[in-house]
Amino acid sequence: MLIKIALHSLASRRTTALITVFSIAICLFVLLGIGHIRQEAKHSFSQAVSGVDLIVGPRTGQLNLLLYSVFRLGGATNNIDWHSFQTLAKKPDVAWAIPLSLGDSHRGYPVLGTTDAYFQHFRYGHRQPLGFAEGEPFEQPFDVVIGAEVASQLNYRIGESLVLAHGMAATSFSLHRDSPFQVTGILKPTGTPVDRTLHINLKDLDSIHRDWQSGTRVATHQHTNPGQEQDLEPDSVTAILVGVNNRLSTFRLQREINRYPDEPLMAILPGVALSELWQLMSWVEKTLGFIALLVLFASLLGLATMLLSTLQQREREIALLRILGLRPLTLLMLLELEALLLVAAGAVVAVGLLKGALTVAGPMLGERYGLFLSDQIITVTTLNALGLAFVTTFVIALIPAISAYRRGLHSGLENH
Repeated sequence: MLIKIALHSLASRRTTALITVFSIAICLFVLLGIGHIRQEAKHSFSQAVSGVDLIVGPRTGQLNLLLYSVFRLGGATNNIDWHSFQTLAKKPDVAWAIPLSLGDSHRGYPVLGTTDAYFQHFRYGHRQPLGFAEGEPFEQPFDVVIGAEVASQLNYRIGESLVLAHGMAATSFSLHRDSPFQVTGILKPTGTPVDRTLHINLKDLDSIHRDWQSGTRVATHQHTNPGQEQDLEPDSVTAILVGVNNRLSTFRLQREINRYPDEPLMAILPGVALSELWQLMSWVEKTLGFIALLVLFASLLGLATMLLSTLQQREREIALLRILGLRPLTLLMLLELEALLLVAAGAVVAVGLLKGALTVAGPMLGERYGLFLSDQIITVTTLNALGLAFVTTFVIALIPAISAYRRGLHSGLENH
């Protein structure tokens, strides 16, 4: 009965109620959006690489090394000499080492030069290996294996030819036109930066840059015999992913690399670097969350003000309800129910808006920033935020509810 009365009462003030619902929906959209992005960002970053004990690169900040080697964000300050990679790979504590070389792109997607070890040892998520939706790893000169997003967005299939661009810009006029690559494999979706990466043989990447200097081609070089190019060793790599034989030897190997005498190198623990990233971003999270809560609180105060201001116009309604036998406590519950119904409607609208926004903007965020957001928004974080909104609403709505209770008492005395 109370629900029917509350719905009819709100319907009689539909314009004010709709404006209030929309205001609450916008506030909840901001609150839920911030919480969802924060949760998905952490999940996306933590799932991007798994089973890697050390990441080795030229001496720089560990966050910078993590971002460009794993997430393809930013760039290296220097490269690692190929001889240093070979020395590291032969150390007794090293189980496997994956060389990574970055710097080129294709239509805005990064190109990664590596070896067969990448497909054998790279893991993501819960130590899941890379799988092929179609084709196979690169075997012949100028083969390329593309990620799932590259294939779907650019509509590439096995056997298609493509040209790489020098540099990481989305639009480049420095193209390696004389060295086209052929798609030989398409990886299964991983929800990580792998999906938006083109993978080629490290020697091929070095080969197409033989005639380039400072981003400009300086001589004419004919690739008449690709097999001869494959016999050449690369000059350098951007970073190295390392797996150790024994976890206990990780810190010893890290110290050895950090003290490497031939060139300035550093080795980082991916988990520690991620923790530093979250600590660095924690103040941003807290600030955004606090602002969202303030906006929600302001909106709920507006809701309470609306209910309070309408009580003056509802004197006859309250008197009639009292004549029909509703107690003052029931009137208090009626006002609380109206407030909760408005918030529930706002929550439904907010969830719908967030779902639509993620569907539309999700692919763009993944393509531009490597941030992959799931559109599954009914999570523990979402439910906690909605629970907080309903509890806050109940508390704030006590202001007009108690006023209605008092008016009910007064009306009852008059009727008596």
